[in-house]
Amino acid sequence: MGSVSLKIGDGTARFRSATLCSSAVNILMLFSVVTTNLFALYAFTYSPKTHHNHLLHYNHKNMSLISEQVSLILQQIDYSQKKLSQMEKELLGYETIDLSRPNTATELKLFLQHHKLPLGKDSRTGITEMVASVGHSCEKSINLLSQYMNYKVYGSCPDDWNVAQKLILRGCEPLPRRRCLAKSIPKSGLYSFPISLWKQVSDKIVSWNGFSCKSFQCLNSKKLNRDCVGCFDLVNGFETQKFIKARGKNDFLVNDVLALGGGGIRIGFDIAGGSGTFAARMAERNVTIVTSTLNIDAPFSEFIAARGLFPLYLSLDHRFPFYDNVFDLVHASSGLDIGAKPEKLEFLMFDIDRILRVGGLLWLDNFYCANEEKRRDLTLLIEKFGYKKLKWVVGEKVDSNGSGKSEVYLSAVLQKTVRV
Repeated sequence: MGSVSLKIGDGTARFRSATLCSSAVNILMLFSVVTTNLFALYAFTYSPKTHHNHLLHYNHKNMSLISEQVSLILQQIDYSQKKLSQMEKELLGYETIDLSRPNTATELKLFLQHHKLPLGKDSRTGITEMVASVGHSCEKSINLLSQYMNYKVYGSCPDDWNVAQKLILRGCEPLPRRRCLAKSIPKSGLYSFPISLWKQVSDKIVSWNGFSCKSFQCLNSKKLNRDCVGCFDLVNGFETQKFIKARGKNDFLVNDVLALGGGGIRIGFDIAGGSGTFAARMAERNVTIVTSTLNIDAPFSEFIAARGLFPLYLSLDHRFPFYDNVFDLVHASSGLDIGAKPEKLEFLMFDIDRILRVGGLLWLDNFYCANEEKRRDLTLLIEKFGYKKLKWVVGEKVDSNGSGKSEVYLSAVLQKTVRV
């Protein structure tokens, strides 16, 4: 994907905010119930020292007063619940986008309008209107979203892919559709498949707008992330040896892993797959791989596509757009580390488990463990799923930055078992 860590928001902070709101509601409800009961007890036990003839009159007044007070308390509880619910929505970012704000793009207003079905309620789904799909966190980036949706209808789209990516990285995903024509770049010089897998991609078929480098040669001279050092060099770089020649005990060979699958590996998903070399090696063995990616500091999506492979432009905060139990193999390296709090990784791991079929393989490939605590937490998390450990190696490598410091990496091949 071109990014080691996507620190988008703080799932724990949001969870904590929601918990505080829920606790406040509970405390308020408890206080109201106790107050109501005490007041009722007082009213019913209070006996005014007046003449017996006025007893019924006072009782009637007491009952009326109780009814009024109970009604007021119930109204206050209802108001408080609504107020706290509104606060919770604002904290979590689930509030409806306010289209009445000044400078809101007209196209955004049009896209987010609810559209009634022409024939009324649909008998199969029960829906009566079509509602636009847009990420709830877009509310927090409404100005940037309006900038993204500001264009000439039926004209050429602005060359603003970096604006779209900023929105995605802020959790504004999915983005709204636009009614403009995306910038097109002539793709001359593409090779036919499978020759395209290992032919150097031309600089001319890529849009370099928004990147500091303007060529693949420039990118190859930089360390973009732990999994991409010279990863755009398909002729002389290490990419030509990756997955077929091991440099250490943590490097598993693709043929060995496929053998563990018993010949049942046909389709797979590569999470944050860099320049697509894993998918290329699998394609040589008639295995179809979808590679998730973002263009962080480099045009990863276009490069993967130029190799004749399938890039999926998707952040790791987004639920994978696949049905349950469909993949034979899921491959992930250090790009799996999305930073932030442990809960973020837990949500991601559960989504990986969802799309992996029973008997399928999860290949953790040189996952960087920043410290012993990180390795222990990841190990405990994996063990919760009950996967069968086919291969498990913890080893050290020298820091590729040249500091000479040893770093700990985990490589594993895990098989999903039947859970009852």
